[in-house]
This record gives sequence, C-alpha cells and structure tokens, in this order.
Amino acid sequence: MDLYSEVADVSIDDVEAAVEKVEEGDGTPAAGSASAVDERITRRAKRPSKYLVKHLSKEGSSSPNAGQNGGAEGTSLIVNGIRTAKNLRRPRNGYGRGLPKKGGAGGKGVWGKPGIELDVPEVMDEKDPNYDSDSLDNGDVTIETIVPQLSHAEINKHLEPIILEYYSHGDTKEVALALEDYNFGENRYLIAVVAIELAMDHKPSNREMTSVLLSDLYQHYLTEREMEKALDQLLRNLPDLVLDTPDAPTILGNYIARSVADDTLAPRFLQNYQGKVECDLAKLALARADVLLSMKHGMTRLDNVWGVGGGLRPVASLVRSMGLLLQEYLSSDDTLEAARCLKELEVPHFHHELVYEAVVLALEAANEETENSMVKLLKSFYDSTIVTPDQMKNGIYRVLDDLDDICLDVPNAALYLERLGGKCKTAGLIDEAMLQKCNAARGRKRFVSEGDGGRFKD
Repeated sequence: MDLYSEVADVSIDDVEAAVEKVEEGDGTPAAGSASAVDERITRRAKRPSKYLVKHLSKEGSSSPNAGQNGGAEGTSLIVNGIRTAKNLRRPRNGYGRGLPKKGGAGGKGVWGKPGIELDVPEVMDEKDPNYDSDSLDNGDVTIETIVPQLSHAEINKHLEPIILEYYSHGDTKEVALALEDYNFGENRYLIAVVAIELAMDHKPSNREMTSVLLSDLYQHYLTEREMEKALDQLLRNLPDLVLDTPDAPTILGNYIARSVADDTLAPRFLQNYQGKVECDLAKLALARADVLLSMKHGMTRLDNVWGVGGGLRPVASLVRSMGLLLQEYLSSDDTLEAARCLKELEVPHFHHELVYEAVVLALEAANEETENSMVKLLKSFYDSTIVTPDQMKNGIYRVLDDLDDICLDVPNAALYLERLGGKCKTAGLIDEAMLQKCNAARGRKRFVSEGDGGRFKD
C-alpha cells in the first residue's frame, strides 16, 4: 500500500485544482464548477506524505456559506489516509539507533556472536602483520598426521601386553579398539602369529580364548590370506617353538583344525601342503589337523577341541576328575604329575574338594599305607600353595559333617579319622584345635553307672 494519502470519492487532481482556485481568488470556490469544494481548506499540506487532510467538507456544515452557491446541497468531500508515520518503529534516518539485533549479533558497540572470531579466514598476504608462515593451509603446503608402520620387534612388544590383558577380561572388543592405535601395514598377519605363540605357553582355557579372538577379528583385522600366511609362518617356526613347548605340533594342529571349523581358513590349506612338507614337526601338525577334521561330527567336536575350561565344567565332572586323579596317584605315587593334572582342571577355588576326597579315600581304604600316601600328597600341595590352609580346613570340616553317613559304610571311620588327624598334625597340615575336633568325633562309650544312674528312660 502507498505511503502517501489517498482521497476517497474525489481524485487527487480535482483536490489540487480546487486548492489552486481558492488561493487565486478570495477564498471562495467558483459556482457551478464540477470539482467545486464547499468548504475552504484551512490548512495546506506541505508534505502529503506526512500531513494528511482528513476532511475537506462535512455534510450539513454549519458554515454560513454552505448551500449558497447554486442552491444545491453541500457536496461532501472526505479525504481518508493511511496512518503510516505514527507509531512506526522503523528508523526515519535509515541508520537506526545502534542497538543490537534481536539475534544477539551485531549492533553498535557489540562484538558479535560468540565464537565468530574463530571463523576469521587466515591471512595469506606475507606483508600483513597477522600473516602466519606456519599456517596449515599456507599455499600448497599441507601437513597431515601419520602413524609410522611398526616393525616385527615393535609388533611383538605392543601385542604381548594386549593379549595378556585379554586373558584377564576376555573382551574381544577391547582388543579391537587397542589394535586401532597401531599401523601394522603388511605385517597384520603377525597378530595371529603372536596370539598363537603366547597361547602355547598358557592354559587350555586361554587357548580357547585365543581361538575366539581370532574368529572375532576375522574380516575386520584379519583376512583369509593373512590367516594362511600366519599359520605358514608358525609351521616354519615349529623347530624353535618345540624348545619351549614340547607339544607345539599338537597345539598348532588343533588351531589349524579349529580355524577351518570357524570358517577363518579354507579347507584347501591342508591340501596345498600334502607332499610338499619336509619338516617332521610340520607333518605332525598337519596330520593332527587332518585327523580332527576327518573324524565323525568333526566340525561340532572342534568347538571343544581345548576342552571345557575351569568353572564351566559341572560339579559332578570335577568331582569325578579329582577321584580319578587320586586313584592314579595311588598307583604311580607321582606328586608332580598329580599337581599338573590338578592345575589343568583350572578350579583353584574348588581344591577343598580334593582334600575331602583324599580323606574319604583314606578312611575307606582302612590301611596306614594309603593314609601315608594321602598325607604325602596333601603335604606336597600344601607346601606348593596349590591347597591353601583355609581349603585344608574346609575339606576336613566337610568330612566331620558327613562322618555319620561315612560310618554307615565304614563303621570305624571315626577311629581312622583320629589316626589320620594325628599324622596331618605331625606333617603341619592342621593345628591343635582341628586335631581336637578330629579326636572328639569318635566320642566315648558311656557306662551304665554314668549319667542317669543306670535307670532306663521312659
């Protein structure tokens, strides 16, 4: 809409013509004119855009000149304008008052938006005082951060603590995040080499964890070609690995078969080596893998190629294994072999069961030779801290609690326990308080003259 005034019912040209005639004459408009104005304009607008003429004529005006010209009724001429200047907040000078914008940026005395100083382009003019010769985008010079490729020695140095820590927490994702910090380059296959070599020196449960780790790293950090290269390197290193791990060919054969079962290695890997291997140790490892893959339901059985480790075994299975261990010890009298078999079970928290089984076996045997053998075995485990003092006490306490049931099969079990307790006290396995409990378990016969005076109870 136009900012200037608009006149209703009468055009602007007619109004201007009427004003000129009034100014030229005596202030009275000419009679009979088509654009005659009934009333005199009392104030002339200097700037039509600023001052508005609201009424040029009013119907039924009280002016004495009204209706005298021509005898006709007074003509009503109303000028209606738009109030554009009043209450308008727009600055009239075109510059404003210097207040900040509603957005909070700009305005007189205002720095601008927070952080806008960071978007200032870098100065490229060498003569400018703000010019920085070390700028990253200076001309055609671009500086990038690179990670140098690790050598074989550095890879062994960095991977060993990562894998040993993995044996503690068992989280393969943590290992993957740790490997992202290093640049292996073409030596990425050494991840599998170092992992398998470390697993050879650890327990079967750690070897199972290594198999799981290699399976999870496959297609993310290791490819099939890199797995083949790693196993080929291990086959070549078998003469050196046997010096530290005598059963290295068997372990490597298990890893080859397990890799095929986990789909991280193609079955053609074994076929490519047929008739092409001269090392006897490598032939033994490949033969071991071939046997595992050729047996019935081999792929399913390879999931437990390392056995069920430690606490994952059922309690009944652990009890049966400890019983067989004690029976084998009685026939061989080899404490070192018994200690090795007990460690392979990987249940150090369950060694009190071994004490319980050993004491019960000695009571059921009912001869001093078996008792002496069991005391010798427990003494060996006690001195090597395989069995702790608390586990020794817990095992004997369990025997005391079950003594009533044991006496059903061995009537003189309390007498044998008293004799065995004395031998354990002499060997330093139990203290005096425990010996007193073993002696009190047998009890003492009551005579008729004691207690109730020989009377029968009702």
